[in-house]
Amino acid sequence: MKLRDKVIGEFERLFSESPTWITKSPGRVNLIGEHTDYNDGFVLPMAINYSSWIALRSRNDSRIIVTALDFDESLEFDLNSISKGENDWREYIKGVAWALQQDGHQLTGWEGVLSGNVPIGAGLSSSAALELALARAFSLVSGFEWDPARMALTCQKAENLWVGVSSGIMDQMISASGKKDFALLIDCRSLETKHIPLPQNTQIVILDTNTRRGLVDSAYNERREQCEEVARHFKVKALRDINLEQLETEKSRLDKLLYHRSRHIVSENQRVLQAVNALSTGDAKNFGILMNASHISMRDDFEISRKEMDQMVEIAQGQTGCYGARMTGGGFGGCAVALVKNDKVDSFHKNVVSLYREKTRFDSRVYISYASDGTSYETIANNIV
Repeated sequence: MKLRDKVIGEFERLFSESPTWITKSPGRVNLIGEHTDYNDGFVLPMAINYSSWIALRSRNDSRIIVTALDFDESLEFDLNSISKGENDWREYIKGVAWALQQDGHQLTGWEGVLSGNVPIGAGLSSSAALELALARAFSLVSGFEWDPARMALTCQKAENLWVGVSSGIMDQMISASGKKDFALLIDCRSLETKHIPLPQNTQIVILDTNTRRGLVDSAYNERREQCEEVARHFKVKALRDINLEQLETEKSRLDKLLYHRSRHIVSENQRVLQAVNALSTGDAKNFGILMNASHISMRDDFEISRKEMDQMVEIAQGQTGCYGARMTGGGFGGCAVALVKNDKVDSFHKNVVSLYREKTRFDSRVYISYASDGTSYETIANNIV
């Protein structure tokens, strides 16, 4: 059953009435530009064909009542007295409501049903997909204007200050502003965006290593602090503001570990801009070379990979028809992403799954993905069932 039909059907079962609206927001895969977002740099993600869905209707009070089908659990709270209490999916709902209120929005209560198929913990931003679907729901019932960039910032605030993950703006921005058949270049300082065409006769393939990490408990926040320390050394706002030549000049005066962390960020920003040039001319080969170089940098300088991930990437890179592959997401597990020729996708899929199991004894999941539109909604006729 399609998720759209699933959330509608469960809403009708619970409330004996069709929902007024459905909101939908996609996960994302980052093609290149890892950990550059919170360094005011450049990233190149695409919204994927896996999403969070919410079926809902407004209430005439300030209560929020949500049933999460994927967890078989519910949440109820009052918008006038939001408090932390759980360390799970519920905090994202309360966090988005809190952040919207912090930004001056007067919120109205609603009740609904949510479900999603973005793999959790795989580095495909299931959290941002949920956050933007929630923000769209609040905008519909509360009647405030939908501004994708502003809503992305609000949802980032919810993730940073309520949930406690020091993520950059990339995940929320691509979920809000994706476009079918295009990746999105994001300048994470100015929030300027540009849709970049993907190469013809190729497919983006996501490779789930089936290894998981929790961003709050991982070294993600530590990496951010290390980057900020180097920026302070250079007396700049962020590592976006230095180049490789400047970094090499100061190498002897930097802690060795901090030098490697910052070398990844500075070189990765450069690779993103080179990747945009390659894609703009349809140069899949050069784009693949840049993907491979990005993985080496994440593995050796930023140290956010792991053995199983490196094995997956190596297997993918060795397959006929694969232009390039790299780890994607925050690191320490999750997914890799590969650019593959259309006519080689089936054999690529089969070989990668088989060889990965042989090397690691892990079963992997492969998602043949395409670039999709960002956050959207649909109005449903509100009829009695």
